[in-house]
Amino acid sequence: MEIASYYALFTVVAFVLGAVVGSFLNVNIYRLPRDISVNKPRRSFCPACHAPIPWQQNVPLLSWLFLRGRCAKCGAKIAFRYFGVELLTALLFVAVWEFFPWQIAIAYWVFVSILIVATFVDLEHFIIPDQVTIGGTVAGIIASLLVPQLMDADTRLAAVVRSVLAAALGYVILWIVLEGGKIAFGKKRVELDAPTPFHWMRHGEDADFVVGEERSLWSDYFAREKDRLLLHCDEAKIDNRAFGSEVLEFHYNRVRVADEEFLLDAIDQISGVARELEIPREAMGRGDLKFLAAIGAFLGWRGVLFSIFAGSVVGSMVGLATLLIGKRVWSAKLPFGPYLALGAMIWMFFGEKFVRWYFQFISPV
Repeated sequence: MEIASYYALFTVVAFVLGAVVGSFLNVNIYRLPRDISVNKPRRSFCPACHAPIPWQQNVPLLSWLFLRGRCAKCGAKIAFRYFGVELLTALLFVAVWEFFPWQIAIAYWVFVSILIVATFVDLEHFIIPDQVTIGGTVAGIIASLLVPQLMDADTRLAAVVRSVLAAALGYVILWIVLEGGKIAFGKKRVELDAPTPFHWMRHGEDADFVVGEERSLWSDYFAREKDRLLLHCDEAKIDNRAFGSEVLEFHYNRVRVADEEFLLDAIDQISGVARELEIPREAMGRGDLKFLAAIGAFLGWRGVLFSIFAGSVVGSMVGLATLLIGKRVWSAKLPFGPYLALGAMIWMFFGEKFVRWYFQFISPV
């Protein structure tokens, strides 16, 4: 068989393998943030009617097209994301196979899969599960042990040391940013345009918090035990207790009004009219720290620095665009994980070219 035929064959194999892996990544994207085992049930199911999907209706790429994006049993729409993730994974597997030697390509297939799961989970749920971040860090260290070329090392020991140090660097850098941002910008004051009704209602271990048309989960505001939310009220009602013009000082599990303190576990609902609130906020989520550690374990310290730089630039551009297009609501959040993933992807494919261009730019001949 000619070289061209071998090349075409392996390209097709990489594409098909990527599509199959993409189908499995969809399972992870759906189940991990919902605390559903990726093994049980073993067969995929419709998110709407939960009917098991037979294998002939679960062929990557083709089944979604054949079924026109709908469940064969209940007719509910199947999100385009399922097709998109399978196609994206297939294309990236082909690109990785063509860019890198086979040993590095296999390691980067694992890395690309981690980036895809983290990106789509973070976009939808604003979290990156530990199975992805911590598991990705361990996978990166193991990959560096098996393929020292990932860390540009001559020995396996040197590769592992560099991988571990890069992972630690990624975590520490974002930890410093997180803590510094908390000190400098840890509170956000929101002056409402007019006295606005608010409502807090407990359900299970969390609660809904609604101010006017803004709806959010109570747990979204509290990353630390010392975080507090201040609500300046014209009137308030805690269950059957009525209060006048007061400041409600909330912690995650309690609320203080004047000299009285109430445990939120013993309260069903809080309502009233607010004119101003002060909310705690984070520069980013804790999952981003562990995610950057996973990136460092695969890409080394330079990949860590570039991912932060590129992610910050792209994230700032997107944030600016949302402000130009329309007024962003005060409770809106932008996940940082996808921008880190994009920066890591750019570095993986074009990092060395970027370094050469940069040094030629600052030191022209």
